[in-house]
Amino acid sequence: MPARAQAANTSSPTTVVGTGTPASCTFSALQAAATAGGVITFNCGAGAVTIPVTATLNIPSTKNTVIDGGRKITLDGGGTVQIMRFHSANFQANDFGLTLQHIALVNGKTTPTERIPTAPAPCSQGWNDGEGGALFMRDGYLVVVDSIFNNNQAATLGPDTGGGAIYVLGSKGGVWIAGSTFTNNSGSNAGAVGGLFSELNIYNSLFRDNDAVGRDANSNDPNMCSVINTYTDQNQIGSGGNGGAIYSDGNDVDVILCGVAVLNNAAGTNAFGGGVFFTSNNFGGTLSFVDTTITGNTGRYWTQAQTGSITNAGTAVGTNCRSVTITNSTVQGVP
Repeated sequence: MPARAQAANTSSPTTVVGTGTPASCTFSALQAAATAGGVITFNCGAGAVTIPVTATLNIPSTKNTVIDGGRKITLDGGGTVQIMRFHSANFQANDFGLTLQHIALVNGKTTPTERIPTAPAPCSQGWNDGEGGALFMRDGYLVVVDSIFNNNQAATLGPDTGGGAIYVLGSKGGVWIAGSTFTNNSGSNAGAVGGLFSELNIYNSLFRDNDAVGRDANSNDPNMCSVINTYTDQNQIGSGGNGGAIYSDGNDVDVILCGVAVLNNAAGTNAFGGGVFFTSNNFGGTLSFVDTTITGNTGRYWTQAQTGSITNAGTAVGTNCRSVTITNSTVQGVP
């Protein structure tokens, strides 16, 4: 396991939420700790505790923050609130980040506000924003260790939005996930985890029953749609649905799954990559499956690898990339 994908040392916390009882672990105490950042632990008593999250926790982008739930804490967005947000205005420049470990984030939901200009199909429908039902990050690195993401929801329709559980944009340090579980999350694209210009490194984790619920994928085609999407400055068609479990887009980023199970996830109608969607726009990124099982996923698929001997990444994958490597893995549709 790479050092970056391991749990952080929390023996000297900056803030301890709670004073030994469940009642002391209030949302206001959590919110104050999250706003300050640093190393955050919990003292909520011997049993498991669920803390309702009633407003998005804004994590500072000017320092490293670690939130350690000690395998006892669940943060619950109640089906109405995005649980966490880490936002830096820069792009692939920030050396600070967020570590989530031994914690569960459930029932998070984004509320998009940037509607795509109304136009008839096949012009794109839906939203430009609304990424990351549990967590949205821009310009920071992310580490997730021994954590659970269940029933989180991003914007449900749009060509460039999604990330039911997590969406990371423009990360210099990349995304590192280990020993974690993602179930029943959904978004227009990236049912569970999405990255744009953000390397994805995923180890010993489970992705099951996540859905990309958009439709018709997306592309730029002025012959099919004359209306400009002001967010992308393109004549876009299609409204998402790519990457039932995992989604990556952008130049010069790699995607590696090692010891990962990607089971029974689904891309949207006429969209691609029921398990994994990875488009490396400049063919600069590589896709690697090591000791990984990918089965039972549904969606359209293709493989376009610029180099190497593997030209078929299976029926759960939609990818164009520099190369594909499959090592000691079971991947549906691969002989």
